[in-house]
Amino acid sequence: MSRSAHPAGPRHADVFPEAHYSAPAADLNVLDEKVWARTVTRDTDGALTVGGITVARLAEEFGTPAYFLDESDFRARCRAWADAFGPDADVFYAGKAFLSRAVVRWLKEEGLNLDVCSGGELTTALDAGMPAERIAFHGNNKTVAEIERAVETGVGRIVLDSFQEIVRVAHIAQRHGVRQRVQIRVTVGVEAHTHEFIATAHEDQKFGIALADGQAAEAVRRALALDGLELIGVHSHIGSQIFDMAGFEVSARRVVQLLAEIRDEHGIELPEIDLGGGLGIAYTSEDDPREPHEIAKALSDIVTRECESANLRTPRISVEPGRAIVGPTAFTLYEVGTIKPLEGLRTYVSVDGGMSDNIRTALYDAEYSVALVSRTSDAEPMLVRVVGKHCESGDIVVKDAFLPADLAPGDLIAVPATGAYCRSMASNYNHALRPPVVAVRDGEARVIVRRETEEDLLRLDVG
Repeated sequence: MSRSAHPAGPRHADVFPEAHYSAPAADLNVLDEKVWARTVTRDTDGALTVGGITVARLAEEFGTPAYFLDESDFRARCRAWADAFGPDADVFYAGKAFLSRAVVRWLKEEGLNLDVCSGGELTTALDAGMPAERIAFHGNNKTVAEIERAVETGVGRIVLDSFQEIVRVAHIAQRHGVRQRVQIRVTVGVEAHTHEFIATAHEDQKFGIALADGQAAEAVRRALALDGLELIGVHSHIGSQIFDMAGFEVSARRVVQLLAEIRDEHGIELPEIDLGGGLGIAYTSEDDPREPHEIAKALSDIVTRECESANLRTPRISVEPGRAIVGPTAFTLYEVGTIKPLEGLRTYVSVDGGMSDNIRTALYDAEYSVALVSRTSDAEPMLVRVVGKHCESGDIVVKDAFLPADLAPGDLIAVPATGAYCRSMASNYNHALRPPVVAVRDGEARVIVRRETEEDLLRLDVG
């Protein structure tokens, strides 16, 4: 079937009034700069390019589905965060968003530190040459082996998440004859405006030690009493995909109050405070994220004001952006397969990936944008749901969006802002092969995480 003859399906929002989606853009060929990496544009033929390379060429060389990461954009965002906070603060990239040896090298070269939360992430960081003193180690249930590795290699800080961990880290540090620098993660009772599963500072969840019932103060007492630990500060993280700074203001106020209580009880002023990450990015045109310099000023002003009120010296601030750096720098490229118009509802557009390369829509009800990128089109917009190829009705990539009505099998479509958590949370569901991550910069593209092969699957199956 030719593109011009393809059945259009429903075109207007009123055919499915209970759906949650934005009205179609005036021109579906125009890219919303907020949701795309900085070097993404369309060439004279209407095809999407990134780093000066067309998606047609990228698809031919690397296949689909695949993640394409704008290296120049990634590096620029690292510099923007480092410059915004300056030399008197620390920026730790949250490796859980996406980590590879190439990313570690970029972070090191651009002056950022690294936050890891597993032995595998720590191994990747060290193997790629990140100095151990620039690494922070998180996790609510670090194993003894992971703590041993962290202490042996001299990580800059371990963030303590429970009373058992306080003793465990202290014992291992003493056995190695060192004083391990640590922070205590406290839950401050702030309900971030985010999905239930990614709100992390209210009391009823697995992370941290509660502030409200005096548990955090007791954790401080125990840490200060142990010779193997050097308590350098407290840590708070209130959630993810947050745009409103009000939650950070409440969190900072409560953490500073704890610092004042520590001073009054123990006669010391802890030198550091970590406010975590969780700053949101634009997944759709409705999202309005803040720039790093705005975030830095807001957080600095909040902490300074609260410390002045409590008559405390202002501690050194740390932050942990992950998604805010890598999220906007990548998009996922798919090839369109089956197209199914459902009269009075929407058109289902099936692609060659799905929940195995982006679980966030199914897991968090996340919203994404999507665009036809192998060409432009003057056809009317049609309401679509982009779905994957897996045997699962919840296998949805983009819930509701508009694409041109002449969309046809073989077209390339792309979902922007997939740099964070998509490859990190990718799976082999239905024995799917996890896609590659390809870095693109100045007209050159190179694989930094290769595509899995069927041989990889069979190699793990010892049969």
